[in-house]
Amino acid sequence: MTPSELQSLFASLKVWHGNGWRAPHKPLLALWAIGRCLRHEARLAPYHEVAHELEGLLRRFGPPRKRISPDLPFWHLQRDGVWEIPEADRVTETKSGHAHVTSLRREGARGGLPADVFQVLRQDRVTALDIVHSLLDSHFPVTLHDDILSAVGINTGHVDSDVLNFDDREGSGTGQDFEQVRRRSRDPSFSKKVLDAYREQCAVCSFSVRLHDAPVALDAAHIKWHRAGGRDRDKVSNGLSLCALHHRLFDAGAFTLSPKYTVIASSEAAGSGRNQFLEQFSRRPILLPERTDDYPDHRSLKWHQREVFGPIVEGVDY
Repeated sequence: MTPSELQSLFASLKVWHGNGWRAPHKPLLALWAIGRCLRHEARLAPYHEVAHELEGLLRRFGPPRKRISPDLPFWHLQRDGVWEIPEADRVTETKSGHAHVTSLRREGARGGLPADVFQVLRQDRVTALDIVHSLLDSHFPVTLHDDILSAVGINTGHVDSDVLNFDDREGSGTGQDFEQVRRRSRDPSFSKKVLDAYREQCAVCSFSVRLHDAPVALDAAHIKWHRAGGRDRDKVSNGLSLCALHHRLFDAGAFTLSPKYTVIASSEAAGSGRNQFLEQFSRRPILLPERTDDYPDHRSLKWHQREVFGPIVEGVDY
């Protein structure tokens, strides 16, 4: 299997889409498996271990759901050609084609990358890391990339999130380092339009430090993630001007905005700094643009509440 064939295989993962609902289960499982490969761990892992690890990843980086089902990607990733379960022929299925969890456990089911895929990725770190970053770019905002990489145990050895320094390609004999610059498809005017609309201030904390007459550590954050699609994704109304810290907190689901544009801090957020950077802004209105057409779009906010933050409590006056 060539590197380009392998990249195409991972790029074509069949990820469920519907009405903007997030389903990063397969990408997270693939990233976890590649991490094992790059750490030279065993190719196959028992279901109980995979389920435990994947459940943790889904709680941190998946959509907020009452029920998390790691058995579904464990079973269905086989169909994408990047996952193998040697005991699959002994596992029973439901009428819907899902594996019975009791059967997975009883049969001692193990899962992992197919042997040929595993071997190529282990020998070709450049291709492995390119696939890793393609999966991240396709399914998650850049603010979460480093946290996900850390969680799945992948060390890219890069400093800048857009520039990756790779080890030598094994067997190349060149003795050279590989450097790849990743270019993301974005509207270059989106950032300027959003920052201008919010008068180059953080909508939450009013942070507005400038250096050499330019704003520093201020981002144009998408409310409905760029990866979630939508024709209005690069409109100002789908953006917020946020300092780097509140941008990461927003994308992680540590806070969202109410229909009245007040900050709602997550009850799940805890630790030093919560009061200073979240709680003190809770229930306070954000800074809004001058033009009402640029106000945060309510449909985008509902998406963020449902897919990132978790549903807000109905009937509560925020």
